[in-house]
Amino acid sequence: MKALDLFCKAGGASMGLRNAGFVVTGVDCEYQPHYPFEFWQCDALGFSLDGFDLVWASPPCQVHSALRHLRPEKHYECFISRIRERLIQWGGAWIIENVPGAPLINPVVLCGSSFGLKVRRHRLFESNMPLKGSVCDHKKQGRPIDVSGTGGRRVNRRIGDHGGNTNKPRSIKEAQEAMGIDWMTRKELAQAIPPAYSEFLGVQVIRILANRKG
Repeated sequence: MKALDLFCKAGGASMGLRNAGFVVTGVDCEYQPHYPFEFWQCDALGFSLDGFDLVWASPPCQVHSALRHLRPEKHYECFISRIRERLIQWGGAWIIENVPGAPLINPVVLCGSSFGLKVRRHRLFESNMPLKGSVCDHKKQGRPIDVSGTGGRRVNRRIGDHGGNTNKPRSIKEAQEAMGIDWMTRKELAQAIPPAYSEFLGVQVIRILANRKG
């Protein structure tokens, strides 16, 4: 089966979909030098959806981010309703991913603690398929790693980070291991979701589509 990853960035979701069993194509308006699969640099909202079994869309989340207050002077556009309308008109299987607070409809929630990862990185997933979310296990996970931002001078420092509730990674390797990603830069990690998330959902999608084809 073929999956299209819109707004793919460096390919966190794409890798999980590949691990689930899809052949993946990524689309982003910015060039992604570390994207690991077939890539097209163009407008994600205008790219043809023909020939794909699943379309995954991760539109920019800054307008809904908990860190939005840090750049109050910047204007961010929300693409969720536009991409949802296009996916509904297309008629195939789709998933829209975004951050808590985004206007998704009846989303499921995934957390890194459910997959043995060191990040929490809660994310919402809206779909036209009956997908299952995960159950958080923060207690077992313990103090998570926070890979938001680009690190900067906070790398190798942890004292006082976010009031002591999270750890900043001490190295790029530690940040990559926390996310289950080994090919991204620090900045790319900050924009990614763990591949474990999309693999978990992708396996469900393949099962649903296979049953439909019966």
